[in-house]
Amino acid sequence: MLLDALRRPLLFVGGKGGVGKTSLASALALARARSGERVLVVSTDPAHNLGHLWRIEVGDAPVRLAEVGSGTVDGVEIDPHATIDRHLAAVERTMLSMLPERQHAPARAHLERARHAPGSHESAVLERIAELVESGQRDYDAVIFDTAPSGHTLRLLALPGQLAGWTETLLRNRDRSERFSAAMRGLTGAPDAQADAQGDLRRALQRRRDRFDAMQQAVTDPARCEFAVVFTAEALPVAETLEVVDNLRGMGVAVGALIANRRSPADAGELLAARRSVEDGHLRHVRDAVPDAAVIEIPLMPGELTGTDALAALADLLESA
Repeated sequence: MLLDALRRPLLFVGGKGGVGKTSLASALALARARSGERVLVVSTDPAHNLGHLWRIEVGDAPVRLAEVGSGTVDGVEIDPHATIDRHLAAVERTMLSMLPERQHAPARAHLERARHAPGSHESAVLERIAELVESGQRDYDAVIFDTAPSGHTLRLLALPGQLAGWTETLLRNRDRSERFSAAMRGLTGAPDAQADAQGDLRRALQRRRDRFDAMQQAVTDPARCEFAVVFTAEALPVAETLEVVDNLRGMGVAVGALIANRRSPADAGELLAARRSVEDGHLRHVRDAVPDAAVIEIPLMPGELTGTDALAALADLLESA
């Protein structure tokens, strides 16, 4: 039932910190790979756990995590610093080609300040997510995002439309600037080197705008994207989960399933039985509050959940849920 509910090409797995998002995102990827899909798992959380979970070194470029018959699982841990470095290096090349040499040092100093400006980290993460949404739809059957805790993820999902609009404003400003520059070149007979740099800048801005537009369209298309909210059946995670569902739907993002993770057993002593009874009450509240979404229960598993064997066992549970 769970896998039937979560079959879109793009899947975001989110929720409160510490509820098992990385484990479930990885197990979902493994379960889908068993059916022959090529799956990419992307960690967007600054406190990456994907590599530790799989016991494989994972970086900003895709690395193979598992092969299951004809299916595969690759993994990426987004490195915002690498994205910022690439972006600023491209901006620097364009800026220096447009400025006289005496202004090169101030331009480099300005870019260095931009590296540490408020919002640069989130913008870089979003830029990389947009790149992976674009390339993932081309190179994989499914891309599963293991996201940062809820508040951070909601802010990121709200950003593509804002940044696309901001970039569109920059493009309109470039239009006015280029028309003025073209008129001046016509009067002075200046060489076209600056015009070439202006063209490079325009093309870069257009690519950025188009990438954010494409991401926004993909994330809000229920035929292509859905969100799985992971929680534990406790008061605070349940309250945050219901808030996340409201926010996602307000942004036009489809909620594919709510996953109640680490359910206490009812037959393992009085303590856990009592805890399960409390959890039952919280789950009734979730089902009443969100009657149109599947609520899936995953039992508490023994041992430490790391390595492919443990993830395979969790994938077994997901396939039977």
